[in-house]
Amino acid sequence: MTLPHGPGNAGESQVPQTMQVHRLEHRQEEERKEERQQSLHMGSSVQRRTFRSSEEEHKFSAADYALAAALALTASSERSWQAQLRHEAVELEERGQKRIGFGNDLERTEVNCLRTQRLLRQSRDWKALRTRTQEKVREAKELIELCSGRGPWFWIPLRSHAVWEHTTVLLTCTVQGSPPLQATWYKDDVRIDPRLFPTGKFRIINNYGLLTLEIRRCSVEDSATYTVKVKNAYGQASSFAKVLVRTYLGKDAGFDSEIFKRSMLGSMVEFTSLLKPVFAQEKEPFCLSCLFSEDVLDAETSIQWLQDGRLLRSSALRQILYADRQASLKVSRAYKEDEGFYMVQVATPFGPQEQSTYVFVRDAAAEKPGAPGSPLSVQCREVNRDCLLLTWIPPSDTRGSPITSYTIELCQGDSEEWVSCHEAPGGTCRCPIQGLVEGQRYRFRVRAVSRAGSSLPSKASETVVMRAPDALRGRTEISFDLGSKITVSMDDFEDAVTIPSPPTNVHASEIREAYAVLSWEEPRPRGKAPLTYSLEKSVIGSGTWEAIRPEAPVRSPRFALLDLEKGKSYVFRVRAMNQYGMSEPSEPSEPISLKGRPATLRPPAQVQAFRDTQTSVCLAWESVDGGSELLGYYIYSRKAGSSEWHTVNNKPIQDTKFTVPGLSTGKEYEFCIRTVSEAGVGESSAPTEAIRVKQALATPSAPRDFVLLHCGRNEMVIGWKPPRRRGGGKILGYFLDQHDSQELHWCPVSQQPIPSRVCKISNLHEGHFYEFRARAVNWAGVGELSAPSSLFECKEWTMPQPGPPYDVRVSEVRATSLMLQWESPLYTGAGPVTGYRVSVQEEGSEEWKPVSPDSISDTHMRVSNLQPGKRYMFQVQAVNSAGLGQPSMATDPVLMEDKPDAQEIKVGVDDEGRIYLAFEAPQAPDSSEFQWAKDYQGPPAPQRVEIEDEVNKSKVILKEPDLQDLGIYSVVVTDADEDISASHTLTEEELNKLKKLSHEIRNPVIKLISGWNVDVLEQGEVRLWLEVEKLSPAAELHLIFNEKEIVSSPNRKINFDREKGLVEIIIQHLSEDDKGSYTAQLQDGKAKNQITLALVDDEFDKLLRKADAKRRDWKRKQGPYFQELLQWQITEDCQVLLTCKVTNTKKETCFQWFFQKKEAPDGQYNPQEGTGLLRIEQMSKEDQGTYRAVVSDDRGEDDTILDLTGEALDAVFTELGRISALSAAPLKIQGTEEGIRLFTKVKYYNVDYMKTTWFHKEKRLESGDRVRAGTTLDEIWLHILDPKDSDKGKYTLEITAGKEARQLSADLSGQAFDDALAEHQRLKTLAVIEKNRAKVVRGLPDVATIMEDKTLCLTCVISGDPAPEISWLKNDQPVTFLDRYRMEVKGPEVTITIEKVTSEDSGRYGVFVKNKYGSETGQVTISVFKHGDEPKMLKKM
Repeated sequence: MTLPHGPGNAGESQVPQTMQVHRLEHRQEEERKEERQQSLHMGSSVQRRTFRSSEEEHKFSAADYALAAALALTASSERSWQAQLRHEAVELEERGQKRIGFGNDLERTEVNCLRTQRLLRQSRDWKALRTRTQEKVREAKELIELCSGRGPWFWIPLRSHAVWEHTTVLLTCTVQGSPPLQATWYKDDVRIDPRLFPTGKFRIINNYGLLTLEIRRCSVEDSATYTVKVKNAYGQASSFAKVLVRTYLGKDAGFDSEIFKRSMLGSMVEFTSLLKPVFAQEKEPFCLSCLFSEDVLDAETSIQWLQDGRLLRSSALRQILYADRQASLKVSRAYKEDEGFYMVQVATPFGPQEQSTYVFVRDAAAEKPGAPGSPLSVQCREVNRDCLLLTWIPPSDTRGSPITSYTIELCQGDSEEWVSCHEAPGGTCRCPIQGLVEGQRYRFRVRAVSRAGSSLPSKASETVVMRAPDALRGRTEISFDLGSKITVSMDDFEDAVTIPSPPTNVHASEIREAYAVLSWEEPRPRGKAPLTYSLEKSVIGSGTWEAIRPEAPVRSPRFALLDLEKGKSYVFRVRAMNQYGMSEPSEPSEPISLKGRPATLRPPAQVQAFRDTQTSVCLAWESVDGGSELLGYYIYSRKAGSSEWHTVNNKPIQDTKFTVPGLSTGKEYEFCIRTVSEAGVGESSAPTEAIRVKQALATPSAPRDFVLLHCGRNEMVIGWKPPRRRGGGKILGYFLDQHDSQELHWCPVSQQPIPSRVCKISNLHEGHFYEFRARAVNWAGVGELSAPSSLFECKEWTMPQPGPPYDVRVSEVRATSLMLQWESPLYTGAGPVTGYRVSVQEEGSEEWKPVSPDSISDTHMRVSNLQPGKRYMFQVQAVNSAGLGQPSMATDPVLMEDKPDAQEIKVGVDDEGRIYLAFEAPQAPDSSEFQWAKDYQGPPAPQRVEIEDEVNKSKVILKEPDLQDLGIYSVVVTDADEDISASHTLTEEELNKLKKLSHEIRNPVIKLISGWNVDVLEQGEVRLWLEVEKLSPAAELHLIFNEKEIVSSPNRKINFDREKGLVEIIIQHLSEDDKGSYTAQLQDGKAKNQITLALVDDEFDKLLRKADAKRRDWKRKQGPYFQELLQWQITEDCQVLLTCKVTNTKKETCFQWFFQKKEAPDGQYNPQEGTGLLRIEQMSKEDQGTYRAVVSDDRGEDDTILDLTGEALDAVFTELGRISALSAAPLKIQGTEEGIRLFTKVKYYNVDYMKTTWFHKEKRLESGDRVRAGTTLDEIWLHILDPKDSDKGKYTLEITAGKEARQLSADLSGQAFDDALAEHQRLKTLAVIEKNRAKVVRGLPDVATIMEDKTLCLTCVISGDPAPEISWLKNDQPVTFLDRYRMEVKGPEVTITIEKVTSEDSGRYGVFVKNKYGSETGQVTISVFKHGDEPKMLKKM
């Protein structure tokens, strides 16, 4: 990588160095061209050669060569095979190739013979040509005399040419005729008009009969038949010739050339898309895909995917697909093992084409927050009959909590049941697993455990089958008899051994911190019976042996010792056992003791970060000498200034360099690296210096698209487009070369770099054709050499139309619009430029369409209404009075899209109150500049704006904002490979808002959170307060009352809390002296504010009354007082309760109820709860009035009053009505003697506040002859008199109380109607009987007293129809009406008279009436007393 030079020597050494490089390359180019000219002369002439023999030396003139070439090209192409062989040999020799034959001297003699024969033939031909030339000259002189007054004829006709591409060919002929001739040239029978072709392409000359057609810079399209027709008054003639243009291949010609391979092997398959880095997540899918230019034949074998150099195949979790020229690699469930360097290769005739990228797999979210990431690369090693060694790689991210242990889980067979089988300490990544079953299949996975919790499980290991490592090696298969096999085992050769020999070579094959692995060799001979082993251990110095009792028999010649104590040394011995018995113990092993905790590897040194691309950084570091323990490296990154490190890779990297992608352009990052070993992840290396993510500096690509902007007699003005790749740095200039088509060499235009892309070249030759090429220069050096431009003729422009505009630039590209800018043409033609015409062409189309119907006067234009996702090209033509001028060079195709990282101009006000327009471009190169423009007319006026540039930022600050600053502000970042630009239109409305904000910042105001507030405190104090934002300790407060500053006093306490921004005034006793205006003047540095409160007129009076009331209330609460004032409530039984609650009472406290100023004895009081209760059973108008409750003791008195009159009383009755309506029972149906009665029971009814309405079949009923409605205190009824069938149906009662309404319904039909009607008829009948029944209506008293000798007269009224029979009874015996007894009946009156009553007449008398409907007895008790006695009843009184 080439780094940029420092600014100190930038201008001194870099430019001379680039000039030297340029001169060296120019000299090498000229030398190569001379070599090509010497080996192959391209043109219409024949290659000049001199042949010498031993006898003479032949010399030929230029005319001889020309004539020989003409004859050779017009001669027949038929040759014998010998001539063809000689011709091919000559061509091979001229092209620098050789045929090497591996033969004898005879072959070399044959070759020499052929060469000599060719030379002799050429010598003879030259002599013949010279003789013929002399004859033609003589004949020509004779013909000149004969040509006067003749029709045209060709003295020398046209000849055919075979030339190389990019060369110039001259078609020349000589024609005779008189008078002078008119010549016309044709290409494939189409007339050649030089004006219709690029300038300088064709040049036609008629010089006194010598006709010449010059074709410059031939291309393959120029291969054609060219004809010249001449005529005069005497006739016409024609001549034609063929021109064959061949592509020069140079060194690449022959069977190894690319063109040969293309023609023989087929088309070239190339990538049309790039693989980009993939950032996947564990347990989630990801996909890699790429596109090809052609269909790939046999894609399954031609396309290969590799991961870290390992060929990939399709599997259950991985699919390799190809369709529609697209190759894909899809992983349905990613694991960290899938992370790595991926490469796709496609086989082509020219070798494999390949692309590569890196796939990152991040940790999935843990089940518990803070738990570490999962381990990876779980592998089974050293597999034996019943044990194996499990290894894994620790995770890169522990999420801040170190790993304390690892949990190992196993799955047996094909089941998915995972069982925890072992726990390994956190300082190691390998663990022996034993107690497994021989022949069984197992899979393993590992979890990392920290204090925060357990990680997700790792990817399961490959399935492993438990068997002896030499189980397969000990078997041999012998084939016989057409596919049959015999398997021979080594056990078949074992001797018949009963008790085995002891094992040998007992030693520790592995010693770790937590375990040691004991290994030994099987006894020899071992016998055919299966062996198991018994182990014994002895602590050094103990002198005793202790048997080791494993959970399962030991079948493998190795065993992991997991229960050894640290600090002790052990020796071990082993016994072999089979079905016949146990062997003797083996020889003791060497002393074995556990090792200490393994140390992690040191971090790598010299970690360096280098720029790479706009989103990636290259890292390199020194390797760590860790041997087999080194598993790789983990890389971590963080943004500069941050303390949190993030993992870059989750799978260790084996190399010592890595490119970190996916970074934010323009941001600064730091990196560190940690080594990974079986002991865990090591310490971090020293962080790298913060590096800004930018494009690395490189040499620029070649300039392109040269255009002629102006031409004089001996000077030209040339323009060109900048390189597509600027190399991440500023273009310092261009080296421009020129080439005259009539000369051999290229010449530099200037020895110094040309700073701009427009150059004026002087000292040219008029009429000559020139081509140009250039190289761009930046701080990295001289870039690529451009392709030569088209040929430009040095001929003064005199056309009236203007020349082409130049430097057409595209900026502010969005999905549907872009900004187009250009420079005015250098050549204006016959008059000044009056406008410009902009045309657009969609990529793939050949039609140029005008963007607008009219021309525009500016040198910029915003093009809108374009289609997103399409590519467009643009060109501009200048217009003057003569018409449209030459079109500009078309722009590159522009893709219309909204870039996700496109930045816009931000408008705001800074902390100093300055209005600014800012633009940030993180992806801008270091050497780039921000070019601001106003209204696209150039930089803003310096007297109006100030421009401040920072790293990747630029800001335009308006000095004195006013209407002159309105307009469009645009910015373009220079030296960027992609368009980085934006614009903003500053309107008057926006400017006014910004000026207002600027004023607020320049003249800061302390922010008011809450203005003046007035509160009355509990004891009647008045609190005036306001709240502002937090103030500094230096803030000042001045309180002004009625234009005088006040300070804190006993009656006015002033508090100023700067931390809370609180200002308060507490007036202890508000009075008329406190009436007026209060102003708080605050100042905190430059910030000020002033808030005023006016306490006058009604507001002050209202506040004064409120303060007095509060003060009185506070004093009231010093004794017993009502906590809850008197209020009413209504129960479900429609009783009105008046309640209140008293607090701060004592035993002596007295409570009284009053109604209308009279004590109400029904009131209740509960001293324990402090509640008072007055119950009104049936509320009526008599209960309206004023209710008062009084509580008092020696501390004071308090009362509460409830006025139940007017609206308050109406509210009570309304609520009573509402509750009563809700309590109404369902309608009942009752038969009566008059008819049928419908009624409902209510708990309360008040006619004034409750309304009832009856409906029959939705029709309102009114009281009449047959229907009567009424209410009582507890009942609402409807009486249907004399019911009929028309009275059947649904009856609805609507009860309304205030706004509440309730409806009750009953269906009087069917059985209900029949039952009610039957009851009505029954009662009616009983009523008739009762009416006509004989009965005593009135008249008889209960008791009657009379004195003896008086006449007793008893009269009663009877009724009955028919007239009843009448009889009297005395003491239940009939009275005989004789002597003193007589009865008189006058209508309904019946009278009994007893004359001269005596004591015997005393007794119980009754009148008995009877008719057919019934009978009744009326009784009276007669008491007769003597003269002088008092009646018994009087005595009692």
